[in-house]
Amino acid sequence: MPKNLPPLLLTLALTAGLTFTSGALALDYSNRQGNPATFETLEETRVSSPAAAASQDSGKGAFKSHPVLDGYPEGTTYVYRSANLWGGRALRSNTNILVFAEKSFPNKDAALTYLKNLGMTDIIDAAIGSVVLVTPSDPKAGFAAADQKHYYALQTAMLSLGGSERSGDIVTTWSDGAYFGGFGFLYAIGIDGGATFFNNYIASTFDYASRIAGALLINGRMEEVRKVAAVLPAYLVNPTEAVAAGYKAANETDAARGDGGTTTCFNQALPLQQVTVHREPKPDAAAIIKRVYDEMFSRTMRVPVVKQGLHSAGTPFQGYTFDQAPYSLAARNIVTNGVTRDGVSVFPHQEDRFSGIRTPAGEYLQTWYEYVPGEVLQNGVAAGTVPLVIALHGGGDDPQAFVEEVGWLEMVCQERFILVAPEHQGLSSDQPVLGESLAALAAYMMKTYPAIDASRVYASGYSMGGGATLAIATSHPRMLAAVVDMAGAMFTFTDAMEERFEETDLPFMYLTSAYDLSPNINPEDGSLSDNSQVLLNAFLLFNGMDRVRYDFEAHPKCGFQADAWSETVLNGEHRNFIWYLNDRQGVPMVALSYTADLVHALYPQYAGIAWDYLARFSRNRKTGAVQYHP
Repeated sequence: MPKNLPPLLLTLALTAGLTFTSGALALDYSNRQGNPATFETLEETRVSSPAAAASQDSGKGAFKSHPVLDGYPEGTTYVYRSANLWGGRALRSNTNILVFAEKSFPNKDAALTYLKNLGMTDIIDAAIGSVVLVTPSDPKAGFAAADQKHYYALQTAMLSLGGSERSGDIVTTWSDGAYFGGFGFLYAIGIDGGATFFNNYIASTFDYASRIAGALLINGRMEEVRKVAAVLPAYLVNPTEAVAAGYKAANETDAARGDGGTTTCFNQALPLQQVTVHREPKPDAAAIIKRVYDEMFSRTMRVPVVKQGLHSAGTPFQGYTFDQAPYSLAARNIVTNGVTRDGVSVFPHQEDRFSGIRTPAGEYLQTWYEYVPGEVLQNGVAAGTVPLVIALHGGGDDPQAFVEEVGWLEMVCQERFILVAPEHQGLSSDQPVLGESLAALAAYMMKTYPAIDASRVYASGYSMGGGATLAIATSHPRMLAAVVDMAGAMFTFTDAMEERFEETDLPFMYLTSAYDLSPNINPEDGSLSDNSQVLLNAFLLFNGMDRVRYDFEAHPKCGFQADAWSETVLNGEHRNFIWYLNDRQGVPMVALSYTADLVHALYPQYAGIAWDYLARFSRNRKTGAVQYHP
């Protein structure tokens, strides 16, 4: 054991080992459903969805359609699902586009033809996900206030992934979200009266508007008394001046650019907050939809990161899974046919290359995903010049969904490093096997891609992935230049780990948030938990630095006097603090990042924080010394 840890902290470290287990063998991992494309009325999906959700292991117990849809008007809403949807742990990766049309269709064929003529089926077949066509409950009257209740029902059913109810010992999981829903890639299209309905009843309601990542509204009006309730990127075709002004105000636009009959206003500091106004006497809806998908919908996403039920008081299902408005607006770089628009290719691997490193149960690292910039594949960079990041997902999560939601995909596209994301759920309870497997994966990547700079290999993961980061950090510290553990304070330290650091240092950042899980944060006051205190002191010890004597009266959140610190606002919404502890040379070898307001959740700004710290360090491959590049 680390001989210099105080007895109390030592005990906590021993009892805080990784607790995630896989149950059945986790080999042959799949994150797709393999379904055919389908087109159904909403009421038909309620019959189809329970069996489909059960096949994806997307909850516990029995499955049924969400009761919020009971009484939903029949024959008014239609659902097109693309083939081979994201499934299993990646259900939330599906793209969902709501289309509000003030029309009535005599049958399903007519409704499907309408969507096809708009180009919607082609778009969603490429994006992977669902299109939900919503028409008025009263076709003669058109959209009205009563339809807002139905929108609440639809939103609740689609966004409640994994939500359930309990009756005694029986748990029933709601199935609609797994069948045609999601939450991060939700977009809306309103045409004519459908646009007016969206403006009056959806955009004006904070709990609705703050979950939508982008809206296209054609020929819509808005009642004077209404206001756009939240930041909401919008493309407006022939809007009234009042409608345009309302969306600009909500997005706090302060700059503009124009091209012909199109003007885009945007927030210079937060450019995703944008409003485009397009004037066209006879708009070509299909052409506009394709342009807006390419230029807006495929570039924005929203992620739930705050407490449940903050803005849904009085609703019948307040506090359900992902009832976490407002969702954070973030950049999206969609992967289509294996490539992002910025030329980063994603290569899935499932093979037995590492099967010689196994847990006693027979688990081994079998599945991983490689993210490689196009210039690397085209031999456009010199050998030994591109960093490598090992990105490690949390318990029960999907590697690709993790990479996107925590912000790593966007960072790869911006900074042009190589990233590898293994599926490691089945290895989480065996620290030695996990550490050896990740080291073998890193060695394989360096051999496969000569462009990788072996002096700049980094690891970072969230929650269980934070524990995996610690596993490779403590088993092969000399392989890495720096690590960032996000929200993973549970770990078991051993004597062998301390011995590996006798002649090796390793820069270490720990990242957490105000409402993180109790193993990481004290729920009473948001201060560091005992586990987190152990973790920081362990890496201070490993780096030959003095341990912290925590004083939370003097320093309420972190418990120590930092050598340097920063305070910023992330994405215009949440305050972040970073406290640095320097070694004798003034190098910030240990750091703590703490973000206000956030729960235990993937936040797209986290990868940027991690990369800013990681990129400052390299390791001299001859001497093994850490080199700091402020």
